[in-house]
Amino acid sequence: MNSDYGTFLNEETLQLERILPGTPELIWGFLTESDKKGKWLAHGDVEAKVGGKVTHHFNHKHFMDEYEPLPEKYKNMKEESTSYGKVTAWDPYSLLAYTWDEGDDGVSEVVFELTEIDHKTVRLVLTHKRIPDSMNFKVGVSAGWHTHLNILRDTLSGIAPSGFWKYHMPLEAEYEAKLNKMN
Repeated sequence: MNSDYGTFLNEETLQLERILPGTPELIWGFLTESDKKGKWLAHGDVEAKVGGKVTHHFNHKHFMDEYEPLPEKYKNMKEESTSYGKVTAWDPYSLLAYTWDEGDDGVSEVVFELTEIDHKTVRLVLTHKRIPDSMNFKVGVSAGWHTHLNILRDTLSGIAPSGFWKYHMPLEAEYEAKLNKMN
């Protein structure tokens, strides 16, 4: 993959890649430790074993230098929300996978694969499987992961996040156009 944009491998599987500064051990901490995970995705623990509980306490205000109201499309969403899952793969510093409860839309699975490129750079491949079959859901998930992974890269590079929705919403339009071309 040669761009930041995700690719749908099939109708229900999205894959994104980022080259990140750091070591596999450092990146692993940002995937599994609440205080670090909260800087780019959501606070909450990832229990260190297959079958362990995964918690995501979302609050996008953590990524904003000034308050951004929820976009109209997401007005019915709470500013803060929590989701849960179970660890399905746990191989420290190389592979983490867990389920993601999508509520009424079912359960998907997120897989993080880490590969050390050199002593200061890591390739992260994120694969989100079993994404619910709805254009709105696919667009939101694609733009969401794209934005969150960019925040992770910036955070690891020492760049403070400057927002979430102002990046996410234009990406939704771009992903919707890409997905419409696929259909």
